[in-house]
Amino acid sequence: MNPRSRSMIAAAAWLTLAATSAPVFADGVPAPRAAKHAASSRHAAMTVAARKPNDSGVVIQYRVDGRAQIGRPVSVVLQFDGVSDPAGATARLTTDAGLTLTTSSSLALPAGQRTTATATVTSDREGLAYLNVFVTQNGAMSIVAIPVQTGSAVPAMKGAGEVKSSDEGEKIISLPAKEPKEPK
Repeated sequence: MNPRSRSMIAAAAWLTLAATSAPVFADGVPAPRAAKHAASSRHAAMTVAARKPNDSGVVIQYRVDGRAQIGRPVSVVLQFDGVSDPAGATARLTTDAGLTLTTSSSLALPAGQRTTATATVTSDREGLAYLNVFVTQNGAMSIVAIPVQTGSAVPAMKGAGEVKSSDEGEKIISLPAKEPKEPK
C-alpha cells in the first residue's frame, strides 16, 4: 500500500466517523434538538411572503391553520422579523369582501424581536379571499395578501385572449380593445 492510498483511507475513515458521531439535519441542527423542535411544532411550515426592494424591511411569514369553512373561524398565524427602527413598526390587518376579521386589526411590532400573532377570520362564502397585512417601518410600507380558500371552489381565470406568434417567434396575447363610451 502506498502512502497516498493510506492518507485517502484515513480521510475517508475520518469523514465517516464525523458523519456518524453527531447526526445533523439539513438545517445544521443536531438531531436531539431538532427532533424536540419538530415534535413541538405539528403545524404546517410557514410561508415567507414575497418582498420588494423598497418595502419596509420587515420579513413576514404566515400559515393558515386548518381548512376554511363557511361560518367557521380559521386562524392565520403571522410572524414578523427584521424590525430595526428603534421606534418599532406597525401592522394593520384588513380583509376582502367575504372574510370577517374577528381579532385586533392593528399590531405593534417591537424592534429587534420576532413577533408572532394569530388573526382569526371567518368566511361567509365559498371561494378565495385575502387577509391583507400592511406593515409600516421608517415610513416605508410592505403589503402582503394572504390567500384564504374556503370550500372546494377553485378560482378560475378569465380567458386571456388569443395567443399568436410574432415573426421572431415571440408569443403575443391578442386581446380585444374596449371602445370608450361616448359622453351623452
